[in-house]
Amino acid sequence: MASVLFSNLCLLLLLTAAESCFLPKSLYIPVPQTVEAGQHITKVNLADCGDGPVLLSVSDPSFTVYSDGEIVAVRSVSVSARGQTFSVEARDGGGQWREMEVHLIRAPAQRRKTGGQGFLKRSKRRWSPPTFHILEEDDGPYPRDIHRIVSDSEAEYNVYYSFSGPGFDQYPTDVFSLDRETAMLRVHKKVDREMFPKFTLVTRVTDRNTGKDTDDPLPITIEVDDINDNAPIFTTPLQFTVPEKSKAGEVVGKVNATDRDKEGTRHVKIRYTLLDGLDLFAINPETGVITTRTNTLDREAKDKHLAIVQLKDMDGAVNGLVNTGTATITLTDINDNLPTFLNTPYTATVTENEIDKLILRIPVEDKDLINTPNWISKFVITKGNENGNFRIDTDPKTNEGLLYVTKALDHEKSTNVKLEIMARNEADLSGTSAQWQSAPVDVTVTNVDEGPQFTAPTVTFTVRENVANGTLIGSYTAVDPESKNSKGISYYKVEDPASWINVDKNSGELRVANTIDRESHFVQDGKYNITMKAVDASSKTGTGTVIIVVEDVNDNMPEVPSKLVMCEKPGELGSVMVLAEDPDQSPYSAPFSFSLPSDNDGKWSVTPFNDTAAMLKQVKELHTGIHNVELIVTDLQGYGQKQIVPVRICQCRNGVCLAKDHTVSLGGLALLTMLLPLALLLLLGLLLAFFCVTKRQTLEIDDAGDSGGILLKSNIEAPGDEVDLIAVPTAPVEQLTMGSVKGAAVNAGWLGNKSSSTIGGHSVHENGMYTSGVVKGDTHEFYSAQYDSNLYGANQFNGGHLLGSGVDFDNRYLQDTVFLRTWQTNGRYLHQKLSFMGTEDDGRYADDIVHAYGFEGAGSTAGSVGCCSDYADNDDLDFLNTLGPKFKTLADVCTKS
Repeated sequence: MASVLFSNLCLLLLLTAAESCFLPKSLYIPVPQTVEAGQHITKVNLADCGDGPVLLSVSDPSFTVYSDGEIVAVRSVSVSARGQTFSVEARDGGGQWREMEVHLIRAPAQRRKTGGQGFLKRSKRRWSPPTFHILEEDDGPYPRDIHRIVSDSEAEYNVYYSFSGPGFDQYPTDVFSLDRETAMLRVHKKVDREMFPKFTLVTRVTDRNTGKDTDDPLPITIEVDDINDNAPIFTTPLQFTVPEKSKAGEVVGKVNATDRDKEGTRHVKIRYTLLDGLDLFAINPETGVITTRTNTLDREAKDKHLAIVQLKDMDGAVNGLVNTGTATITLTDINDNLPTFLNTPYTATVTENEIDKLILRIPVEDKDLINTPNWISKFVITKGNENGNFRIDTDPKTNEGLLYVTKALDHEKSTNVKLEIMARNEADLSGTSAQWQSAPVDVTVTNVDEGPQFTAPTVTFTVRENVANGTLIGSYTAVDPESKNSKGISYYKVEDPASWINVDKNSGELRVANTIDRESHFVQDGKYNITMKAVDASSKTGTGTVIIVVEDVNDNMPEVPSKLVMCEKPGELGSVMVLAEDPDQSPYSAPFSFSLPSDNDGKWSVTPFNDTAAMLKQVKELHTGIHNVELIVTDLQGYGQKQIVPVRICQCRNGVCLAKDHTVSLGGLALLTMLLPLALLLLLGLLLAFFCVTKRQTLEIDDAGDSGGILLKSNIEAPGDEVDLIAVPTAPVEQLTMGSVKGAAVNAGWLGNKSSSTIGGHSVHENGMYTSGVVKGDTHEFYSAQYDSNLYGANQFNGGHLLGSGVDFDNRYLQDTVFLRTWQTNGRYLHQKLSFMGTEDDGRYADDIVHAYGFEGAGSTAGSVGCCSDYADNDDLDFLNTLGPKFKTLADVCTKS
């Protein structure tokens, strides 16, 4: 440790260039084993350091030195038996410095007497070595001894030493070692203080024989003393801004820097210096604040300035480490340049009567920053625009002034207009004493041939309402702007909503054409407007407006505009408010007077309520209904008449009558409408009675046996069961005689029971019965409907069902060609044969016609049907066997008895 301190001292002495402040090289101060915080150590004699200020510093942070040279402990310090050393440095105003070592020597322990005995007894003390120091980045040689750690217990025991912690068996490893036998602490490599400023290791002393510690574990601290091996660095960008024309001493910005060396030492004491730009800027050497030196910084001349900033530690000493950087100082714009006109004076030409036209562009120049309020121009017309004929705007792209004419100019009144325009900025001027500039503008007004102009844009006349037609109201004339006379000008109406005015074409006189009514909706606020047109010889026109103020006369009487409703209150006499209206104006209107005629019936009374209303009250009990009350209402001038006011008395709910008090009578059409449903109902009853009277009698036939053939089942499906009786009507109108073709045909259809059938036809079940396709009518209609070619030609057999016919049948019959031939061809054959038979005498083929008989019992098993047999073979009746038992029953009916 002593060698390390000695080398440091030698290094400091070598760096000292001159000595103007004398200090002894070393001081030895006896101190107790424990130096308490605040304890005085010694005082450095500064008498030989001159009268200037002296800066004192101490290397050990456990101590401090005051400006008068007094050294004091700032914390409790334990001094080892070998003592403790630190240095004190003195620096005078000339920059010269000197260092002195202070050696603290532990004073011998005082002996004390113990009770009754005449000798001193030595007490056991705990081993407590001081903090050890090594120099960072020391070049060696290594290993190097630091200090020997000795425990008092080694005098009594055979011990060995060991330790552990960072720097030995923890990261960073193998930096230190401790000799087991001699307890010598050694360092083996250089250490960077900025990474490892301090090491703390725990030392143990152990009995070799028992393996037990002979003393308490001792933490030892090894501090790495700093050397100035890190240059200061900038921590923030060197970018600064300051307004142009700033006053001297204006703060530009602060340079921020740091140093990694030990805080609180001269190694991190940074001095700031500007290496250039000193004529414009300055920097505080201790704080790094940059300020301006002049007020002449001009952005328009140079908007950026560069300055080299130097950082040097050791407070700028010659042995300090240096770093430099370039600071960029940007000047921000202020409005120190006003817009200037480029070409003056300015001239423009405009044609009279033109409006909203750009007549001049006024360029200006401004050196301030483009597109900022300091550059954008604003133009003001300061003279010559008293009538508001012009407007000036700014072109946002070019910053030019745009002069417009917004109100028509008259060449006859003024041929030239002189304007004065001032140019300024959106922002106020700053940093200059200049004033806004103005420029003259000479505007020439050229002449055009104009139409006539009325003497005034509008003229007002006053007329009483109801004045006689033809009354002169006044005259409204125009003149030619060039000739200043009215010669050759004609006058016309353009707009006269109520057609109340006539205009004389030549003189412009206005006369009443129709009755003027102040209460008309054409009159607004007592005024009526018409528009006139003046036309000169060249057909040029001019327009004007005539305002007619209509004076009121008392031509309207006050009236009660609506019916009155009075709610009846049991036990009370009612009242109702009467409101009157008069379209006239004061003094020909309200206040109104309300009264009853002198010959009134005494049922009512009236009392005033306000200027336009009165209260009408019952005097006697009156029945509900409508009462016509005679009432006299007059205006302020006494103009009025007797009026009939309907008053309805009724029972009310929430002020509304519950029901009307009048009856309703029905007219002839209403009565007819009510009787018509009764008549229809009576007619329906008569029709039902007629159908019931004319109902046909029916006969019952017994349908025995089962059929799987063409005749369909009735309403049961099990073979061999009994079926419902089929109603067959008797001849209802005329007697069906044997041999009658017509009668037989009609009977074959069995009309009247919704179940009809034909020979060889088909049937459809309806409501439990069978309905055929028979058309109820004469013989031709019957057969044409039943045997239509579409029906028998288009129907097809498909899986036991005749498509289109609604007939189901057994599939096994499809194998018999006779069956197919019967149903597909016999229909047409029967149709033709029956038609032929209708033309013959009644007796010739009488026996071959189907007959109706009253007896329907058993008969022939296969009786011949004569003329109705197959046209191919009259003797081939086998097809009848395919029709089943039901057809046999039908055959029995048709068999001759």
